[in-house]
Order: sequence, then C-alpha cells, then structure tokens
Amino acid sequence: YYSQFYREETPKRSYQEHLDLLCLNKDPFTDDTMADVANILKCAYSVGLLIFSTIIIMGLIFNEETKLSSDVHSAVAFIAIWVGVLWLTMVEGGQGSLVGLAPVNGELYKDSHPIAYKCTSIAHKGDNLDRYLLGRQFMVVLTVFTINISGGPLKDAELWGFPSVLTNMFLGSGLAMILFTAMIGQLNSQVNASLCMLDYINNYFALFTFWVAMAIEFSGLLHASYLVQMLVAALSGKKIESNEEPRNGLQNLFFWSRCLVSLAILAYCFAVTLAALFDGKTTMWEGVPSAVAVIVFFLLMSVVGLLEGMQIAFFAVAKIPKAERGDSVFAKKTCELLFKGEGNNLPGFMIGRQLCVVSCMFFIARVTSVEIAEGEENIFGVSDGVQKLFDTGLLGAIITTIVASISWQLVASAFPIAFLSNPFTYIFLRICLLLEAIGICSGAWVLAAIHKKIAGFQRDEVYIGTAEERAAKNMSDNTEQLHLGAGHLVKLPGFAEHAPPALKALMETNPSVAVYLNSIHDMETGKGNKGQESETETE
Repeated sequence: YYSQFYREETPKRSYQEHLDLLCLNKDPFTDDTMADVANILKCAYSVGLLIFSTIIIMGLIFNEETKLSSDVHSAVAFIAIWVGVLWLTMVEGGQGSLVGLAPVNGELYKDSHPIAYKCTSIAHKGDNLDRYLLGRQFMVVLTVFTINISGGPLKDAELWGFPSVLTNMFLGSGLAMILFTAMIGQLNSQVNASLCMLDYINNYFALFTFWVAMAIEFSGLLHASYLVQMLVAALSGKKIESNEEPRNGLQNLFFWSRCLVSLAILAYCFAVTLAALFDGKTTMWEGVPSAVAVIVFFLLMSVVGLLEGMQIAFFAVAKIPKAERGDSVFAKKTCELLFKGEGNNLPGFMIGRQLCVVSCMFFIARVTSVEIAEGEENIFGVSDGVQKLFDTGLLGAIITTIVASISWQLVASAFPIAFLSNPFTYIFLRICLLLEAIGICSGAWVLAAIHKKIAGFQRDEVYIGTAEERAAKNMSDNTEQLHLGAGHLVKLPGFAEHAPPALKALMETNPSVAVYLNSIHDMETGKGNKGQESETETE
C-alpha cells in the first residue's frame, strides 16, 4: 500500500526496496537495520516502558482504581481491557488487509485462504468496502473508549506507594494507557497485516469483525457521515463514484430515514456532552473551568480530525504534479518535508500520527465521559438506566467518530491542497516525526516479530506472487476496485504508478501528456465511452 505511494515520488526504487524502506518487513531480531546500537536501545527501552505500563495498568484494575473495576468488578475490567485491545488488533489489521487486497484477483487465493476469500468476496462487492470502513472507524473509537474506562486511572489514583512524579508521568498524563493501546492494539497488527494480508484475515475472528463493522453501518448510527460526504462532494464539484445501481424509492426512504435519525442522535449526543461539561459532570480533571473544558473538547477533536485528514491528503498529493500543488508556502514546505531524501518521513509520520491520535482519543474519552456524583440530578432528568448509558462514554464515541474523524477525512479527500496549505498540518507533521524519532513505540516491531513467529504468518507473495508475476499470469491487479477522490476514505496512487520513469517525468513537465494518457485509460475502462455517449446525447 505505502510502497505504491512512494513509487510516485521515487520511481527508481523497486517494489522490494520500497517495502524495505518502510520497515514493514523488518524482523527486529534478524534484520541488518536493527544491528546498530541506536535501534537496539530504542527497542529495549520501548519494550521496557510497555512492560512497566502493562503492569501498572493491571495493578490499577485489581486495586479497583479504574472506573469499571470500582463500579462493577476487577475481573470484569480485566476481561474488558484485554478483549478490547485484542479486538483492536483485528480492527486495525483487518482494515489494512481488506483495503490492500481490493485490487487482487480473489481466485488466486480462493483455495489456499478460504476464510480470507469469504471476507474479501463480500467486502469488495459493490460499495461494501466504503460501508465497512465507516463502521470500522466507529469500532476503533468505541474500543479505545472501552479500554479507557477499563484501565484508565480514577482521579487521584495511587498505586503501590509510587512517588508522585512517577504517578503523574504514567498515570496522570495517560502515558501508560497510550503506550499499552498503541503498541499492543494498533501498530504491531498494522506491521504484520501490511505484508501478510491473507494470513492475517484467514480466520473467523476477522470475518466476525468484518460483519460487526457492516452491522454498525447498516444500523444507521453513523449515516450523518453520508450527509457530510454529499456536502463535500457538492462543494468540490466532483461526483461520488459508486459500483452500485442508483437506489430505488424504497431504498431511498430507508437511507434518508437513517440519515435523519443519525443526525438527531448526533445532535442529542452534543447536547448531553455540552450540558455535562458546563455542569462539571464529566471525568475532566478537577479545577478546570467549564468554559475551558468545552474549549479543550473542541480543540482535541480538531487535532484528531487534522491528523486523520493528513494521511488522506498526503496520499492524494502524491498523484498531483509538483507544479499543481499550489503556491502556499506551507503546502510546499509540507511536501518537501514529506518527500525529503530517501522517503523515510511518511512511515515516520504514520507511526507518530498513531501515537498522537490515540493520545487525543484518551483525552477526549476523559473529557466526555459523564460522571454524576451521588445525590446529583441526572442530565436532563433522564432515568438512572439512561444515565448509566451516558456514563459509558458512548455519546463521546459517536461524536468523535463522525465529527472528529470521518468528516475531516472526507474534506481532505476532496480538498487535499487546501488541507496541506494549513500551517498546522506542517506543525503536526514535525511533531509526529519527532515522536517517531525518539523511538517510544519501537517495541511494536518486537511484538510484531513475536506475533508473526507464533502465528506462522508468511508474506503474500508466497501464495499469490508479486504484482508483476500476477500480471504475467494474466491476472493483473484491478486498481479500479478502489474508490478514489471526493467522498471516499480510501487513498491509493492512481493510474500512472506503473508508468516508466521517463514517461512520469514527461507527464510532470507537460500536463497535456497526463491528460492524454488518462483519456486512454478512461476509454479502456469504459469511462471514456460513457462520457462520449453523454456528450452526444446532450448535443
């Protein structure tokens, strides 16, 4: 996935060289790149921090110093946090596998990976991949919120007589929870799923996770996102591509009714959350004024949205010639930094970004989780049962998914250059690269290597060959399977990625060449004929 992106900017590299560059196939114990002292030290101290963080989180749970363990039982909190973090590994890894396998002919692995074939045959039918990605985004946020109430420390929590400095560093700041979730639940699964896509989803756990994401989308809970999608597409003047026939009357009724219900739910979630913030009825840190709490809430959502949109905009800009990337100083500085040197900055950003996003989500969970003191009136006078639902943080998860995640991704997909022109994009790119450089999450590579060894994962090329070998067998990858552009969350480089270097250089210097080649490509895929027919009808 990422190697295709870099071939746009550095076409002289081979497919394998790009994978090596991105460290997606590095074994932390055997690869030559891990032999230098700096990387070994990064892995060692990162693993040490992870072990220590895991121990103190479990200690908090069994000392009933977390919300779920104190309200229910330590055993329930222990089970919930491990189920949550292990499920998160499949949610994160499953996305990489299903998106990465979209262009690949399923007949190549139908017999060797039957369960993976079941997943992809459904996911890649019609617009199901878009639906899955929408439901999957909510699963990520909800899982992180669940991990937070299970293992996040209560106010003024203390453990084993630790000095206040250590307590504030790991518990008060949330560092322990961030490292635990990012390394175990997210980064290690993304590493393995990026190259072992078939093995990773060839199990019923992956199939079950896929159907849960589809069920979430079908419920209509997140259908307000489609309204944002339509608005963004209208503003950009671009049509939302679809692999399905237009909806009939009954389907339109069902679709729009879910959109309206979702919009009403989102508005109610905002009302409850803001009322709780202004009344001081959340788990926000003591002493923070209500007005400041509201500002922090929107600020954190903006940061999450910016980071979510950045990855979409970065992949989009790879397809745009340098001459067309605008005149903005910050857009140019961002692109220069992103494509600098040997191209190490994109994977560095992705790792640092993951750390930033999960950090902000934990803080949002703390800010939005409702907490009613004994004897206080419930929000809006609701029943105790409804109030307990508010206390779970579900409302904050809905807001975060729609407003702080999906909406920003959709905007970035339609207006990538405008997104990169924002000075905060450049600033956060620098922050993410700094976080990756210090190696605080290097332990994820160690976990990935251990997981790969235990599970017996093998690279996809072992089963289906490389893209070139598949093409030689007349079973080339079909990139048209992936939706691109306005209104879609998936971003991959377009048609020109396999062009010879000289032709790519000519396309950059002479835009008319690119237009001509794209017109040929459109005619081959049938788009050109449709366009000509429509023009004839208009005339």
